[in-house]
Amino acid sequence: MKVLILHQHFKAPQHGGAVRSYYLSRALVDKGIETVVITAHNEPKYRKESVEGIQVHYLPIPYDNRFGFYRRSLSFFKFIVKSVQLSTAQKDADVCYAISTPLTTGIAAMLIGRRLKIPYLFEVGDLWPDAPVQMRFVRNPFLKKGLYWLEKRIYRNALAVVALSPPIRDAIKKKVPGKTVHVLPNMADTDFFKPQEKLPALEEKFGVKGKFVVSYIGAIGVANGLHNFLQCAAACQHERLPVHFLLCGDGAMLHDLKALAMSLGLGNLNFVPFQNRDGVARVMNVTDANFISYQPVSILETGSPNKYFDGLAAGKLTVVNFGGWIRDEVEKEGCGIYVHPEKPQDFVNAIKPFLDDRKRLTQYQQAGRQLAERNYSRKMLGEEFWEMVRSAVPR
Repeated sequence: MKVLILHQHFKAPQHGGAVRSYYLSRALVDKGIETVVITAHNEPKYRKESVEGIQVHYLPIPYDNRFGFYRRSLSFFKFIVKSVQLSTAQKDADVCYAISTPLTTGIAAMLIGRRLKIPYLFEVGDLWPDAPVQMRFVRNPFLKKGLYWLEKRIYRNALAVVALSPPIRDAIKKKVPGKTVHVLPNMADTDFFKPQEKLPALEEKFGVKGKFVVSYIGAIGVANGLHNFLQCAAACQHERLPVHFLLCGDGAMLHDLKALAMSLGLGNLNFVPFQNRDGVARVMNVTDANFISYQPVSILETGSPNKYFDGLAAGKLTVVNFGGWIRDEVEKEGCGIYVHPEKPQDFVNAIKPFLDDRKRLTQYQQAGRQLAERNYSRKMLGEEFWEMVRSAVPR
């Protein structure tokens, strides 16, 4: 069997960022399946390399979180053209697995499916165009109509759709009744991320010795609503709580957040540069609570943020400032808390019990690790992915 994976934003662990497509690819390679990934990078030339048995083709198509809507769109459409051209060398592929975002990857999957006469599966991590429409990035009524038409066409032509959360599955089933929709959430690498005692050297490095540490690790974009994270830091500083905040990552809002931190005079917040997976593990080591943040926009509540699962695997208390399935889950499992995104004092009130009672903190952290092992283990979900792909190949 040979599987062709399309993902414009494929990242290996040493590069940092979301590594879901790497985990999926490794799950196939570990089964002895020839796995080819077509992706893009910001370098000026095409490159092909083997990444732990995965054959990765890097197309020279610049993309950055700071790009505006039209520049992003140009990047997405370049990926369609170049990935379809490159796919002609993969005529012996049995199935194509296309990963969004962006939604336009589905166009490439349809064209490649026709060209190579193979089925494709389409993975949905964020509901497009619902997300950019609700965020008001897309306002033109004709463009909206065209994107919704495209979304349904991609779903209908796929052999099956893969949703990263139950709400995404439910939304897709409403849009294309009768379509097979699998749920395969993000994975917790429970072998790599583990509960550990804080290392004094790392506490010294991050300046958090003797502090209760709350970390946000991930994209720093408009959708993440991280002004709330800074307001929580300001509220804790006002109450003189022994809480320190780490904001780790990169993105379009980084400059604005640094300016806000300065205006608030935050002495209990550090900005940590973007990290690869090893660097994330070091930040996790000194972390007590893993903060997951989104703007209060309903469609964002359906998502499946990668760092939620890393935090569970590392045995951290989860703090969420949005509703939806993740809030429901952490409250039900007793591994996390919800804080109102526009009421920083809510965070202060919610975190105080964990400062006063370390046994309570440990119970929540252990519950998070147990949830990761039970529901989101990389090995378990990798096996599910393999079975899904195998069932898609014509026999």
